Amino acid sequence: MLLRLYRAEKIKLRRSPVWLVFIVVPAVPAFLGTMNYLNNMEILTSEWYSLWTQHTLFTSYFFLPILLGFYCSYLMRLEKNNHNLTKLLTLPISRKELFLVKLLSAGKIIFLTELWIGVLFLISGKFVGMEAEPPVGELVIWCIFGALGGLVMAAIQLIVSLFCDSFALPVGISFVGGLAGLVAMAKGGYGHIFPYSLMAYGMVANNSRQQLTAEGYPQFVLVCVWYVVIFTAIGAMIMERKEV
Repeated sequence: MLLRLYRAEKIKLRRSPVWLVFIVVPAVPAFLGTMNYLNNMEILTSEWYSLWTQHTLFTSYFFLPILLGFYCSYLMRLEKNNHNLTKLLTLPISRKELFLVKLLSAGKIIFLTELWIGVLFLISGKFVGMEAEPPVGELVIWCIFGALGGLVMAAIQLIVSLFCDSFALPVGISFVGGLAGLVAMAKGGYGHIFPYSLMAYGMVANNSRQQLTAEGYPQFVLVCVWYVVIFTAIGAMIMERKEV
């Protein structure tokens, strides 16, 4: 039944505005980051790594949190409209399964977004005339870990969207969370454990050679998995008890 629910979710999203947002929004910080790199090439001397810091500076703390808040709000909005949740619950499924499917759907979109960000980064590097080979291996790790950190944020945002009838409010909360993540990374040194910092931390945002090393990979994965399990359990419990 879980697989059927996931397939049904794919059908719902097939012609949704999510995909237009998915294509357009990441292109904006890619453009801004590239322009910022070109305007500061005299101090940004690490080529691909410097370009990545400029891309992720705009992407991880501002645009991706907004995008993720939009994704999760939209996913929950699908069930709130036209009493779709009530209709779904007439089927032999549990609300816990429904929450898990929403999280899996959000995870798929986040992963594809990270992939698109990586592609835009490579295109931007060629556009500015990078002569060195791109750090593809590291880029793959940054995008995968960014998606894993984003999954933590998605679990939280799905819970937020359960309580908010407004579409915009969860997006605003996600944006504020992204700013809080920036503060946690810059001032408090808690980027490796603060939920709204994990996506940026996994992408080694604005510091591609210092934040996340091979020795820290297992710890990062464990922290993300722990948060996902906890927030998924909380979200499933809330959804189980929430009146429709």
